[in-house]
Order: sequence, then C-alpha cells, then structure tokens
Amino acid sequence: MSGSDRNNASLPDGKEHAHVKDTHSPERLQTAGDQLTRLQEANANLVIATIEARKLAEQLQMAQVELDHLAHHDTLTHLPNLILLYDRLAQAISVAQRTGKPFAVLFMDLDAFKHINDSLGHGVGDQLLLSVGKRLLGCVRQSDTICRKGGDEFVALLTDINHPEDAALSAQKMLAAIARPHHIEEHDLHVSASIGISIYPDDGRDTETLIKQADTAMYHAKGQGRNTYAFFEQEMTERAVARQATEASLRLALDRQEFVLHYQPKFDLHSGAIVGIEALVRWQHPQRGLLAPADFVPIAEDNGLILPLGRWVLYEACRQAQARQDMGLPPVIICVNTSALEFRDSDFVASLREVLEETRLKPCYLGLELTETVLMRDVRSTDSALHELSDLGIRLAVDDVGTGYSSLSYLRRFPIDTLKMDSSFIQSIPQNADDAALVSAMISMGKSLKQHVIAEGVETAEQAAFLLDQHCDSAQGFFFARPMAAEALTPLLKSGFSVPHYRH
Repeated sequence: MSGSDRNNASLPDGKEHAHVKDTHSPERLQTAGDQLTRLQEANANLVIATIEARKLAEQLQMAQVELDHLAHHDTLTHLPNLILLYDRLAQAISVAQRTGKPFAVLFMDLDAFKHINDSLGHGVGDQLLLSVGKRLLGCVRQSDTICRKGGDEFVALLTDINHPEDAALSAQKMLAAIARPHHIEEHDLHVSASIGISIYPDDGRDTETLIKQADTAMYHAKGQGRNTYAFFEQEMTERAVARQATEASLRLALDRQEFVLHYQPKFDLHSGAIVGIEALVRWQHPQRGLLAPADFVPIAEDNGLILPLGRWVLYEACRQAQARQDMGLPPVIICVNTSALEFRDSDFVASLREVLEETRLKPCYLGLELTETVLMRDVRSTDSALHELSDLGIRLAVDDVGTGYSSLSYLRRFPIDTLKMDSSFIQSIPQNADDAALVSAMISMGKSLKQHVIAEGVETAEQAAFLLDQHCDSAQGFFFARPMAAEALTPLLKSGFSVPHYRH
C-alpha cells in the first residue's frame, strides 16, 4: 500500500479535509470585528486619559502657582507680604555685601486711617488701602518692593540707591501721591502717611533690625506732625522705649483717675469780659508730674485710647461747667477740642447727647473745636454731622485756621460759628508785615461769613492792640491768662476779672 493510500485510508470517506477550518466564516469575522472595536475603544480611552492627565497636571501646576502667590502676597492688595519681603531683603543684603552699595527700608503708616475705617466702614477702608497700594507702586521702580505689612502699614525696599538722599526723594514722592484725594464710593478721602527710613548697613545688617529701626523712625515722624518722613537715629531707640512706657501707663491712667482739666479763658477784645473757656486736658503722672497734651495725646490717637479719653474730657468739662452754674456763677461757653478719631466715630453724636443729658448742661453752653484737616477729610459726612450738632444748639469752631485746607466755599457750607486763628500767625505781628496781612485777611474773611473770629496765642499788648484795630472779636493767650486749674478758675469768674491794658 502506497503512502498516499495509507493516508487516505486513515480518514473516513469524504472527510479528508474536515480538520481544516474556514478562516472566512461569519463567526471568525465577527470575533475579529469585536477585537478591533475593543482595541479602538482602548486606544480612545488611552488618548482621553492622556489628555485628562495633561489637563490635571496643568491644573495642579496652576494651583501650585496660585498657592505660591497666596503664600507670598497680601490677599487684599496683592502686594508682596512679609514672607516675600524678608526673602527679598535677604537677597538685598547678600548683594550689598558683595557690591558694598547701600539700600533703604521705608516703613510707612497711614495717619488717622482708623477713623475712616470706623466711620465709613471696612469696605471703604479696604478700597482706600487698595488705592494707596497702587499709588505706592507708581512711586518706585520694578526692582523695588512695596509690601503690605498688615492693617494700614506698608514697607518699601529700595534696592538700588547711591545715597540716603535718594530714599528721601522716594519718601517725598510717596507722601505726595498718598495725599492726593482718593475718590471712593462718592467720598473724597484725604489721608496722609508717616514714613521712617533705615539704611543698610549703617542702621542694621539683618532684616529684623532694619525693619525695626525704620518702624522706630516712623513713630518719630508721627511725633514731628505726621505727613512727613524721618531717618533713623540712634537716640530714637531711647525715645521709643520711653514711648512704650508712656503707652503702658496711659492704658491705666483713666482707671486710676490721673487726668485733670485746666482752663484758659477767652476774652472779648472790646469789653475785656470773659466770653468762653477752653478745657485743656493734663495728665498728673505719678512719676513724671503734670504732663501737657503733646506728651500723650498723639500716643492716645495712635492706639485708640483717644476715644475713652475724649469722652472723659467732654463729660468732665460739661459736668464742671454745670457745677459752676449751680454755684450761681454766670454761664460761659465751655470749649472742648475734638480729635479726628472722635469726630469720625459712629457713636460720637449719640455719646455727646448722653453727656449733655447726664450733666444737665444746655447745648448752647458747649462749643466744639475741630481743625480744618478734620473737617476736610470727608466733606459729605462732615457736613451731615456738623448740621446735626448745630441743630442741637452746640457752638462749632474751626481751630488752627490758616494751617490746613482753608476754603471759603466749605466755610460757607458748614454751620460754623467761630474761626480760630492759629497762634503761629499771631506770634510775629505786628512787626512781620506778611503775617499781619494774613491775619487781617483772615479776620475780614470771618466777618464776611458772619462768623466770630478769635485769635489764640496772644502774648503781648502790641498783638492785642493790633487785633483790636483789625476788628478781631476775641482772643486768648498768656497775655490775658495762662491755663489754670479748676480751683483757680472759680474765683476768677467770681471777681469779674479785668484784662491787662492794651488799648491805644
């Protein structure tokens, strides 16, 4: 039997090729199609997953950048915060050590920002901080840093200066930029700043010291009248320590009843009669003796203690005035100085009403003295508050006329009773022709507005005579009477005190 016969013999008839499958069968084609579909779906899912992974990576990167920005920038102004400032200060120190070039740190604090925040709301305060931040950025180069330290405090790092005078020029630019009116929610807000300057390496060789010394210099600038700048000097540290001690004692002084009122009479220049009394606060310090307002009022304004202190002065002045009337003494107007923080406080008018009710003093015997700067901070709200006070019958006086924002239009608009000329204009009259002309013009302005005009700081008979010749209504000063304790005022009022001779 041949080989082919043997092979054929092993298979049943007609079944020789049954073991060979047909690759083109419908079942096989269906299986291949399913596999291809699954492969395409898997590939599509892989592409989608890759795209989503890339998007997720981008989102994570963006989130990381945003987190890094939030960690190093102020959330309100988006300016660098202290963390970023310290980092850039460290870099500046490293560069300065290699190059030998100085750099400057400027520490600035807005003057009387708190009263704007309290009276107009935090929303307006935040917008003001944003406006200030933008203006500060416009005063420096891209290589410099403007940081918001917190609250109303800002720090500037000027990395490329040749002389300290360069920092002074930058400070002047910043002060001028901040002082321009800020138009916020229909308010024209006027704000100023005090700036302290420290220079590397003279004032410090590390970040903490440089910022601390600039902060110390800033407080010195505030003490110099605000809206100015000051370079750090070593003796400022001693004054800063003394200031801290004063502030700590000041917080306890009200509870310990260490404050007293002194009074300075105001005299009619034509009749010589006492027409008013100004209440002046003094601090009977247990160790330092009797302190004048200049020694503690600026500190009280900075830390907010001026509000309880001002309320005490107002209450005590009204109480003592009513007590003198109860004794049978003729009633005279008691005048009280009102700070910006007090006047802008939302409860000021209500608190004043309570004081008058508790002390029984009639409103017509109370006068409030406010500076031009206070009145012009926010004209709209000032106008409303002044009319409310005037409607009560309280006398209103503009203090330190000639040193601030004198404007005939606003003086006409406000219900002002009295213009009080600043003593700086009185000191050199009648010898100084320029000051004499200014005083004469201010008196004429007051007369044209039908307002009472008073001169403060009168120290000589010549000054009193000149004011009388110019038809000034009244005056106060050492020539007439020095500030005195309440015990000395009572007999003075009883006696019908006669002023020294000054008439021609």
